[in-house]
Formats: sequence, C-alpha cells, structure tokens
Amino acid sequence: MLSVDQWSTIREIFSRSKKSTGHYAIASIDPDGSPHITPVGTVFLRDDLTGYYFDQYTSALARNVDRDPRVCVMAVDSGRLFWFRSLVTGRFTAPPAIRLYGTVGALRAATTSELDQVRRSVRATQSTKGGTMLWSDLRHVRDITFTEFRPVRYPVMMSGLLPDFS
Repeated sequence: MLSVDQWSTIREIFSRSKKSTGHYAIASIDPDGSPHITPVGTVFLRDDLTGYYFDQYTSALARNVDRDPRVCVMAVDSGRLFWFRSLVTGRFTAPPAIRLYGTVGALRAATTSELDQVRRSVRATQSTKGGTMLWSDLRHVRDITFTEFRPVRYPVMMSGLLPDFS
C-alpha cells in the first residue's frame, strides 16, 4: 500500500530517474492481455499520490488505458556515476528504481500550470529542431492515481536502505 510518508522518497527517485534517463516506462495491458511498455518523458508527480502525463505520441498506451486503466510506471536512475559508485562500494546510497501502480483517467485538456511545468522540463531542448518538433504541440494530459508501489530491490547492496518500504 502507498502512503504519504513514502511519497517524498518516491518522488526523489523519480526526479533522479528523469535526470539520468529522460523518461519513464509506463506499462499497460493490450487487448489480448499482454503487457505493452511505452517510454514517456512527460510524467509529473504531484504532492498527493497522483500524477499526470502528456498524452502525445502514445497511441497504443491511449487505446489500452481507455479499455483498462491499470498501469505501472517504472523509474530507474541510470546515472553512470551513481551505478559506478554503487558497484565500487558494493552499496547503493539511494534506491536505484521504483515501480508505481495505479489507474489512468480520461484524456483532458492540460491546465496552464501543467503546460508551464512541461515547458520548464523541456526548456533546454526548445531551441533545437527536434525539441521544437516534439514539445511544441503538447495539449492533453491524463491523470494517474497511484495506489501501491514496489521498489526494485538488490538486497545485497540495499540492506537497511528502505526500512519504511516494507
């Protein structure tokens, strides 16, 4: 079960993941029951165990959540220095990854504050041709209500690291 007490740690893992990887993986369920994973760089977590993502370039994900709203969002800190230090010392200094489970809401227009947040997030790429092509037409979001989580565990390198995540 997910609690507010764990949320700040979860958000910190998501923040490190975004900086090192640039996206998150959202798993949804195809009509035949098989998993479908979509990389999405525009996922944002709020303070209240919810989040949202911009629903652009996600046609299979959109079809899947319209039919079955259950998803899993995985964030992985793939920073080379983070992993190198952890491998050298034999211990993670912070959790390397986490999975959040929840349900996705209906497509809706993004609010002004959501549009501002995504613009701040992609500001460094806005002057590039690709950045302009990818990020200039974001208009719609879907809310995600998270209900549980599962940290990715490497027990021999994480002893005592997540005592509040039992």
